[in-house]
Amino acid sequence: MGNVFDIFQERGFIQQTSDEDGIRKILKNEKVTCYIGFDPTADSFHIGSLVPIMALAYMQKYGHRVICVIGGGTAMIGDPSGKTEMRKMMTKKQIEKNSSGLKEQLSRFISFEEKKGIMVNNADWLLPLNYIEFLRDIGVHFSINRMLTFESYKIRLEKGLSFLEFNYMPLQAYDFYHLYKNFDCKLQMGGDDQWGNIVAGIELIRKKLRGNAYCITFPLITTSSGQKFGKTEKGTIWLDKNKTSPYDFYQYWINVDDRDVERFLNLFTFLPAKEVNRLGNLKGSDIREAKKILAYEVTKLTHGEKEAKNAVDASEKIFGRKEMKVSAESKVPTLNIPLSLIKKGIPAVELFHRTGLTASKSEAKRLIMQGGAYINQKRLSETDEIISEKDVVEKTIFLRKGKKKYFRIIVD
Repeated sequence: MGNVFDIFQERGFIQQTSDEDGIRKILKNEKVTCYIGFDPTADSFHIGSLVPIMALAYMQKYGHRVICVIGGGTAMIGDPSGKTEMRKMMTKKQIEKNSSGLKEQLSRFISFEEKKGIMVNNADWLLPLNYIEFLRDIGVHFSINRMLTFESYKIRLEKGLSFLEFNYMPLQAYDFYHLYKNFDCKLQMGGDDQWGNIVAGIELIRKKLRGNAYCITFPLITTSSGQKFGKTEKGTIWLDKNKTSPYDFYQYWINVDDRDVERFLNLFTFLPAKEVNRLGNLKGSDIREAKKILAYEVTKLTHGEKEAKNAVDASEKIFGRKEMKVSAESKVPTLNIPLSLIKKGIPAVELFHRTGLTASKSEAKRLIMQGGAYINQKRLSETDEIISEKDVVEKTIFLRKGKKKYFRIIVD
């Protein structure tokens, strides 16, 4: 089947490695056990977590065993990596609730059957630790000077680093040590902001067990336009459909920057490299084909085939087969209207006037009579037409005046 390391390189997953030749060799010659840790800081992943999740899925696809570590223990401290200030402390109850949500979402991408994948919670081995014994047995192997050279601590020193957070690196290193010792786990992966924490685990394994362990870090994703990946005017794009509907999830991907399409197809789908290359080379209006495939594939992985098809159908009902060539999220003016008002029914002329598409109801009537008024791509023919709940698609109604003027109504 080939070496998964080559796949990672080809598709852009690798930022740094601890030993490229060593990693390539073990992935070629062994069934390697690897792990990634996920601290349950929320009850859902957002799409920023899709890179590590997809990396685990690829490892499993190529015959290796994966371990998902839910950080029920480390979350009680909070990772300072990539943060300018201390994380908000969470209660045990919050951590347990969040952990449950993350486990369900991980199971959509990774199989936990027949020992192909394992899910564990580091609270099981971290919480019972005796602090004095931990300091004598593990802390003795950590150099303060060495720890302060890592970026995760250097950034925080400017604004203040609590002693609580200072313990995070030894605890994450202990995770790797524990998994190496009890599960023969030789490879840890994670975002590039985790480099210092992961390397600390490799060094602890070498010092305590005289073992060889390895790491791969992933690039931290930003969009080509300079926007933060996974953020829109409406907020974060979540994997939980109750936080971000499958329709809105699909819309995020179909409206990504043209320059990001090939990169995102490589990272967030299982499409063959040749197909990704073909789609990535499409130009002009043809790039919409690639975006639709990207949106469908990622939505299918995250929410299942049925929800993905529903999102496609809803998008085509709203935008039409040719679709709009502008972002549905950021470039179309939007108005929120309560569902109770729509249930009662509201005249189309009033809706066009209220949204500002026409200066008056009289103008709205003339627009309808001239055939220039549309609801969800359907041309209005009667001036007394009533817009009701039947016109709502995925909590949305789109109005169009002429060929180019759109208005989005969110029904909530």
